[in-house]
Amino acid sequence: MLNSKQRAYLRGMANTTPAIFQIGKGGINENLVSQVKDALEARELVKITVLNNTALETREASDEMVTLTGAEPVQVIGNKFVLYAESKENKKIQLP
Repeated sequence: MLNSKQRAYLRGMANTTPAIFQIGKGGINENLVSQVKDALEARELVKITVLNNTALETREASDEMVTLTGAEPVQVIGNKFVLYAESKENKKIQLP
């Protein structure tokens, strides 16, 4: 569980990070979940965009991805959200 100081630190890092995944009209499927898990292991911090043609709201998509990937939610803003999961092998981010 992230505290507010850690969450603020990760939000600052995510500010300059581009979104690497998009959730479209297909919604969240097994393939997307496995790719996000792999990206979280490699990067620890992932930004995802929710497109307008999906049936999910951004908060709903974030909650579902958190449940399916086991990641921590960092931020939900507009049509984007950020997830964090500590890497087991490639630890890069040192939280305050």
